[in-house]
Amino acid sequence: MLKFRSSSLRSAVRLLSPAAPAAPAAQPRVCLSTVPQEHRTFYEFRTYCIRPDQNAAFLKLTNEKIHLRTAHSELIGYWSIEYGGLNKVFHIWKYDSYSQRAAVRAALAQDLSWISEYLSKAIPMLTSQDNEVTYVVPWSRLQSPPQEGGVYELVSFLMKPGGPARWGKAFQAAVSTHDAPGYGKLVGAFHNEFGLQNRVHALWWFESADQRAEIRHKAHTDARVVAAVRDSVVHLDSQENKLMFPCPFSPLK
Repeated sequence: MLKFRSSSLRSAVRLLSPAAPAAPAAQPRVCLSTVPQEHRTFYEFRTYCIRPDQNAAFLKLTNEKIHLRTAHSELIGYWSIEYGGLNKVFHIWKYDSYSQRAAVRAALAQDLSWISEYLSKAIPMLTSQDNEVTYVVPWSRLQSPPQEGGVYELVSFLMKPGGPARWGKAFQAAVSTHDAPGYGKLVGAFHNEFGLQNRVHALWWFESADQRAEIRHKAHTDARVVAAVRDSVVHLDSQENKLMFPCPFSPLK
């Protein structure tokens, strides 16, 4: 699998250079479908690391200027990471195809307001950028939480080589035994197309961090959950958990 990573700021800085004329921009509309997505639709996961002394300033600037970015493509959610990483933001963008994403990036390179009012100010506040291209797994769907005002947990699993043919059913069972009884609300399950191979993600919603702690403790006493997790962990290399708070402008809140 190819590595699709922006580990430095070079790719963002290139937006300041002239580019070819862009195709018409997509309309900024959020639509969290309740049916399986078309196979071409993918979701770009972006994680930015912010200079510690610039964290508040970056969030303020983004809150004020994010409309310049969402004028070009659909933002699914934007979060500040509270536990599992400091001075980081995580955001998800939806694209209908790779050609659409290319057109969006070209349009951004020509958008003088985006460049002057946001990009040129935000770039010096960052220390690194990273992205992954993901698809919603066939048995999941992207959906909104039951209410606003909660917290989100992104659980990322690096599975052993072999792909879903080897560990897909075990991963599905481990996630489903948490979701079905209500040990968290599954917003979506994803697998990587570009980024670390054999990497899958589960995005969860909880009413609060304390509510998460309470129901996770209950899940650990559920024999069905324990059995499913045991079957899944034999395929697991590593796991990373992030608890995140949605930003005021995030469509998913």
